[in-house]
Amino acid sequence: MGAHALDNELDDLAASARAALVREIELSGAWAGDPVWREAFEAVPRHLFVPYYYVGVVGGHERRWSESPDPRTRERWMRGAYADAPLATRLRDGELLSSSSQPSLMAIMLVELRVENGNRVLEIGAGTGYNAALLAHRLGDDNLVTTVDLEPEITESARRHLAAAGYHPTVVTGDGARGVPERAPFDRIIATCTLTSIPCAWLAQCNPGARILTPLATGLIALEVQDAEHAEGRFLHTPAYFVPLRGSARPDSEPAHLGGVPRRAREHELFRFLLALSRGSLEPQEAYALWEREGQPQRERYGVTVSGEHEWAWLDDPEGPYAWPLPNDRPHLLTE
Repeated sequence: MGAHALDNELDDLAASARAALVREIELSGAWAGDPVWREAFEAVPRHLFVPYYYVGVVGGHERRWSESPDPRTRERWMRGAYADAPLATRLRDGELLSSSSQPSLMAIMLVELRVENGNRVLEIGAGTGYNAALLAHRLGDDNLVTTVDLEPEITESARRHLAAAGYHPTVVTGDGARGVPERAPFDRIIATCTLTSIPCAWLAQCNPGARILTPLATGLIALEVQDAEHAEGRFLHTPAYFVPLRGSARPDSEPAHLGGVPRRAREHELFRFLLALSRGSLEPQEAYALWEREGQPQRERYGVTVSGEHEWAWLDDPEGPYAWPLPNDRPHLLTE
């Protein structure tokens, strides 16, 4: 079979794989709240944003790429590009630096961002550029979308991928914790990296009524901005695990001193969320007592308040008895 025929076969595979991914996300109910996102996922070709990625194999990682001389390897690459799964796109010494998020989780986050026509959107974490392309497609105006990343090699490749797909949002190399003041004010901010607290610069660059959606602990917090110093909101039901902040210590996978906490709690996803959210404020045994007393609360019972220099997480009520200060550190962001 000639090279041209192989290319056509790969194009056909891309179209069918993308359609299958859209059907899978549709069935998950991810965009039921805003079906307009279906069109964006149908239109934006994810494979152009992941010309290569890594899959775990025994003893390490295997690189799959679009330029492989083996047509079967190219086919596996294409099918993987449209799997509803995160894709590792950058490794350093075997450690994950950047990835393309699971498409159905991206759909949930984009719906929860509640984008409206004409909104100016800041994305923290350019990654492959795929999410910025979805936003640009939805808004119909590349100039409304800004994406920032700390690593020049990530922003350079994101620009290339976006241009190949026909999108040209503003891509900035810089520290996402500082926002992008020259492109402010923003109506929406979405982050794709786990934070330990909300950077004050973000609020200052938002219009009143703006919405911020970001991973925090092992959840997603949606904040409504009142003004440059005040924001508040609750966690979504959805669990979310993202690459953490650059420059911060990675959270221990198993917090110390779990003695006295039953195994069923240690391994329970909602208890581990509370541990992550209250780290440094509650001992694990105190967190366990609270968790049991309050009926093993779901994520949406928790929230976050930002007021000037103070930030705290809470259960049920911002002024209630259960509240924990969030760290005041402002490390660099490591993006997803």
